[in-house]
Amino acid sequence: MAGIVVVFDFDKTIIEVDSDNWVVDELGFTDLFNRLLPTMPWNSLMDTMMTEMHKRGITINDIVKVLNRIPIHPRVILAIKSAYAAGCELRIVSDANRLFIETILNNLGLRDYFKEINTNPGYVDAEGRLRILPYHDFTKCSHGCSNLCPPNMCKGAIIERILSEEEKKRVIYLGDGTGDYCPSLRLRAGDHVMPRKNFPLWDLICKNPKLITAKIHEWTDGEELELILLHLVNGGVDMKPIIVGSPLLSVDCSKFVTVVPLASHEQLPPPALPVHHLKPITYQC
Repeated sequence: MAGIVVVFDFDKTIIEVDSDNWVVDELGFTDLFNRLLPTMPWNSLMDTMMTEMHKRGITINDIVKVLNRIPIHPRVILAIKSAYAAGCELRIVSDANRLFIETILNNLGLRDYFKEINTNPGYVDAEGRLRILPYHDFTKCSHGCSNLCPPNMCKGAIIERILSEEEKKRVIYLGDGTGDYCPSLRLRAGDHVMPRKNFPLWDLICKNPKLITAKIHEWTDGEELELILLHLVNGGVDMKPIIVGSPLLSVDCSKFVTVVPLASHEQLPPPALPVHHLKPITYQC
C-alpha cells in the first residue's frame, strides 16, 4: 500500500544481534572492548577498536567475512521484500555504521529496497583501516536532546525530518533499543510503533504508554515482526493496538498479507533506488 514509510532500526531489529558486538566478539577483541568501554562513548570506542584491529593485522576483508555470516531471521527478509512490493518506502535509522549496514544488506540482496540509511559514517582510509565517525559531531556541540539519546545521534531529530518530508504518509517505526525511545515519542496519532518485547524500548514504553501518541504493537521475533508489519501495510489501519503487557494479538495472516516468496521475488529485483548519502542534521550550537 502506497502512503506508508517504514523506518527500521538495524541492530536487533533487522538483524538478530548488535553488529558492533558481533564483529568485536567474532574477531577476538571482547576483553579489550570491555576494558575500554567505561572510558569513552560507544561510537568513539568502535573507532578505537577498528584502529586496534588494524594494528594487529585484521583487514577489512576479515571484517566483511564476519559481517556476511551475521544472523538474521528469514521472515524479516520476507517482511522487507513484501513491504517494498506493497509500495512502502523503507528507511533505516541506526546507531551502527554505514559500512557494516551496507555490507550486510548487500550480502543479503536487500540494499536497493531502502530509500535511505541514516547512520554513523564508516569508511576505509588510505591505510586500509576502517574509520567509524559520529553521525553528529558531539565534540563540537551537543544535539541538545534529553530523551536518552547517545551523544552522537538523536534518532528523534531524524524522525522529525522524515515526518516533515512525508506529512501525508503514515509512519511505522520498528526498534528495540533505548535510542529508539526518542523517535517513538515524536510519532503522530496515525502512526505505529513496533517495539521488540522485553528489550529496552519496550521497557521504556511500559513505564508510561500514554506518552506514546502512535499505536503500539509489540513483537518478539522475526515471525511476529512479519505478521504485524504486513498486516499494517496491507490495509490493517484499524488493527487494534497490541497493548504493552497484554497477550499478543492473534491475527490470521492469510487474510491480510501477501508474502512475496523469496525465490520468485529474487527473479524480479527491485528497481535501483537513488542512494541517499545524507548529511547529518545541523544543530545550532
